[in-house]
Amino acid sequence: MNRSMNQPSFIDPHLPLIDLHRHLDGSVRLETVIDLADQQGIDLPAWDVESLRPYVVVEDREGDLMDFIGRFRYLTAILHSPEACRRVAYENVEDAMREGIDYIELRFSPWFMSETHELDPAAVVEAVADGIKSAERDTGVRAQMIGIMSRTYDTETCHRELDALLAHRDHLVAIDLAGDELKFPAGLFEPHFRRARNAGLQVTVHAGEVDGPESVWASIRELGATRIGHGIHSLRDPQLVDYLAEHRVGLEVNITSNLHTGTVDAYANHPAKRIFELGLLANLNTDDPAISGIDLKHEYEVAAPRAGLTPQMTRQSQINALEMAFLPEHEKRALLEKKAIRPDRT
Repeated sequence: MNRSMNQPSFIDPHLPLIDLHRHLDGSVRLETVIDLADQQGIDLPAWDVESLRPYVVVEDREGDLMDFIGRFRYLTAILHSPEACRRVAYENVEDAMREGIDYIELRFSPWFMSETHELDPAAVVEAVADGIKSAERDTGVRAQMIGIMSRTYDTETCHRELDALLAHRDHLVAIDLAGDELKFPAGLFEPHFRRARNAGLQVTVHAGEVDGPESVWASIRELGATRIGHGIHSLRDPQLVDYLAEHRVGLEVNITSNLHTGTVDAYANHPAKRIFELGLLANLNTDDPAISGIDLKHEYEVAAPRAGLTPQMTRQSQINALEMAFLPEHEKRALLEKKAIRPDRT
């Protein structure tokens, strides 16, 4: 990316570029949607990318989080087979490479992906794992999988979803909980996360996105979360802020997504700047780039400055992302060494 001498850079090319919060099924190419729909005779509202875009991509704001999730319907409609899931997973890593990303954690709900065409959720997990591993090999981008339990279904369905994920536990690095945070509080899923932790998996939970600090507390205390997806309403509770800082609980911040879900009403009102001013462990991510119409560079170069972040804060985001990553220390060092050798990818 070429810049004038006087224009500040919001991405440090000497540090890894990392996305820790990206939904694989919210990152499907529109070209792939059209291609797979055509192959399988699946109905779409439009058959070229620009005409389909308004049905998938949010231009301003949705009514709320659940309206935003409704945008997934065309992205999951084309997941008619494990091979389609494999293709989408592979292309996710390819797209990360094209964005200049060095390390990415891709999360997905196998139940959500399998529901439309009644696929075997365990087969979806296997296909996604194969797609990611193949793309890692072909692109050189380090990628790992986070399995989501979709709380919006119910606790029993989440047990079955967890069964599917644990059937391929060796391909996973962590378990997440996503969906309707207001109607399905974290405490309902304590047994599920006990199983996940006993299986040796890390824990990150969507919390403090539409609900308040109590959702974040419950995710930490009852589910064992060491990272929080979003967590922007944590700032309402000074004691929680102190806890997050002291215990280095990471916040996976998604600025544009929060605007598009109606969680905040403007870039300028996003609490990201305050999060970094307080010195909390936080980083910038994309969430659902196909639906928000963004990539990770947009979050650094456009969303971050509009939200008031400085280049020093976005550099800290890159540093924090490496600390927060579900990677062993030797791999973190290797990522830093790689950037020292190849500092020009961004």
